[in-house]
Amino acid sequence: MTMDDRPNPDQILKQVQAQYSTRGKLKIFFGAVAGVGKTYTMLEQARARKSEGIDVVVGVVETHNRPETQALLESLEVLPRKSILYKNIEIGEFDLEAALKRRPRLVLVDELAHTNAPGSRHTKRWQDVEELLDAGIDVYTTLNVQHCESVNDIVAQITRIIVRETVPDAVAESADAIELVDIPTEELLKRLEEGKVYLGPQAELAAEHFFRLGNLIALRELALRYATRSVGSKLRSYRDLHAVSTVWKVGEDFLVCISSSPRAMQIIRAGRQMAADMGAGWTVVHVKSSVFPQKAEDRERVAGMLRAAEAMGASVVTLTGEDMVETLLAYARSKNIGRILIGKPGRPRLREHLFGSFVDTLARKCGEIDLYLISGEAGEETPRAQRAPAARIPWTATLWAIGTVGLCTAIDALLYPYLARANLIMIYLLGVAWLAYRHGRSISILGTLLSVACFDFFFVPPIYSFTVLNKEYVLTFAVMMIVGLIIGSLTGRLRGQTISLDLRERRTQILYSLSRDLAKSSRPDELFQILLSHIHSLFACPAIVFTADSATRTVSALTAVGDARDYLSTNEQAVASWVYEHRRIAGNGMDTFAGARGLYIPLVGSREAVGVLGVFPRDPKQFLDPDDFHILEVFIKQTALAVEGAELAAEHIKAEAELGRARVRNVLLDTATFDTRNALAAISESASLLLRPEVMADEARRKALLEEIIMQAKQLDTLAAELPNILDELKQS
Repeated sequence: MTMDDRPNPDQILKQVQAQYSTRGKLKIFFGAVAGVGKTYTMLEQARARKSEGIDVVVGVVETHNRPETQALLESLEVLPRKSILYKNIEIGEFDLEAALKRRPRLVLVDELAHTNAPGSRHTKRWQDVEELLDAGIDVYTTLNVQHCESVNDIVAQITRIIVRETVPDAVAESADAIELVDIPTEELLKRLEEGKVYLGPQAELAAEHFFRLGNLIALRELALRYATRSVGSKLRSYRDLHAVSTVWKVGEDFLVCISSSPRAMQIIRAGRQMAADMGAGWTVVHVKSSVFPQKAEDRERVAGMLRAAEAMGASVVTLTGEDMVETLLAYARSKNIGRILIGKPGRPRLREHLFGSFVDTLARKCGEIDLYLISGEAGEETPRAQRAPAARIPWTATLWAIGTVGLCTAIDALLYPYLARANLIMIYLLGVAWLAYRHGRSISILGTLLSVACFDFFFVPPIYSFTVLNKEYVLTFAVMMIVGLIIGSLTGRLRGQTISLDLRERRTQILYSLSRDLAKSSRPDELFQILLSHIHSLFACPAIVFTADSATRTVSALTAVGDARDYLSTNEQAVASWVYEHRRIAGNGMDTFAGARGLYIPLVGSREAVGVLGVFPRDPKQFLDPDDFHILEVFIKQTALAVEGAELAAEHIKAEAELGRARVRNVLLDTATFDTRNALAAISESASLLLRPEVMADEARRKALLEEIIMQAKQLDTLAAELPNILDELKQS
């Protein structure tokens, strides 16, 4: 077997881990639309499993009053639904706590994409399923293709209906089995007419809109393709495991470049589908300019899209550079990525001609890198009522511009009798440069316009008039304007780079300081305190660390910084306990326990969770910025590894001490049981026998006596060598 024919060790490890994992198995009954028989098939297979002796429980099943479906429930145990009061209406939801307490072998949870009523533990039903799987419970569930996140836009284009309830593709792809439930389109329409899909007016409405023949055909093909991708993924894993020689690597890694436009979410979904189709790794990249600051609403929108991309399984990166095209291409080349996915330009053509087009520049400079343009025509635009208000005029900076130009004019008025007009222009350019460095490019442009106007009004004949008699001054004004804009742009760019470098240096210093401080201590409580102090220093928010008792697994607050203890309550403690048990982020800003006051992140080392960090940001949107959140994750990972290392070191010291005590005990026992006098007597007797001629003549006997002498001497030598060490250890103890 050659090196290329050997099985992939990573794939073998995954197979072994999957085989011995305690996580439950997930099976999805997948279909194109409602009415194809997903729930019916799921119940049939559940009854078959029960007949095999498997403990089966129905968590929640929507029969939609179909008699044949309701009949299948008769022989199955059904959990009562949990009643939740919402706006004076009682809503029956899946009782996750009851299912976890009952702990059957298999639970049936219908409609994976369902949104739970407010007040439930999780926002989405697929999160309930994830918790069941983590508890070691197998789950059967159902899912329609329109609820898959990566094809949501395609479904909207086909049906003209935007489906709001979606499931991350990572959840569907993690299923151990996906069974496609499919029937011909004509038979489905017949079932709809017979009232076997919807009843009454709902059926008529569905037939007029969603259940059109063209829609059903397209959705059926989409479902078949999605199921095929799942099978293809498992086939690739099989080929990797068995080192099939005909394997051809499908696809290559690629980048998805997004802007702050609301339509960028469609580009991410297109990238997710492309990655799934081709089996490629993908990274979502947002490039920020170091010259022009980003608006707050744009930062929040980008942060939300990057978090959504992470939920879809992408790696996310935020890059900052003076030349955004060069920054993107440099990153792509450094990662050996040969393809970039980007949206079509949406700027007006006049604006592109004046300020340039990012896409055109990227197309010219990308060289060997392939560029894919994705359409942005879907209705992903933010509704008018929800759009951010127009940016406010920076009145303070504007007043500074007016005051600076006024000061330059006053200085020029004093110097006017002594200097030529060309030299007076330099005073204005100095003011423009200061405005650019202090307030940015836009204010420097305002300062340039005011400077030209003031120079014309106060120093160009006829004075105190904007009339220009000498046309040569028109060229002077144009040059002054161009030079002022260039100086303002360069100075503003320098200011942006300085701010970016200062921020990067500050964060680097904080990370270095954290690593240095963590290396100074080997006590977990001190390490946690170091983490909290650095979080408070960087993010200026209260924080607290929870630890769990190794025996009872009960989470309790260990140490805190700021007024974090004022935020604690029974509910907050329960969220921290859940995070510790499931090793997942939850709390404020997350889908799980979104109503909590704090954001809770597990401190997970290389082996297990060593605690939970709770942070209580003053601004709920503070950690929506991926950069801040990733720095927080680095803090947590370093601290968790340091705590784990300290615990391992303590265990090692304890084991060494126990080993030393065992060695002392063994030597003492050997000494007590060793008969020194008999050993010496045996050596003496053997030596005496060797002196006899008849023994010396007998080669076999002589050899046996010599071996006896050597053996007894070695035992005495070992004992003599160990005794001083034992005495020293006894003195020290």
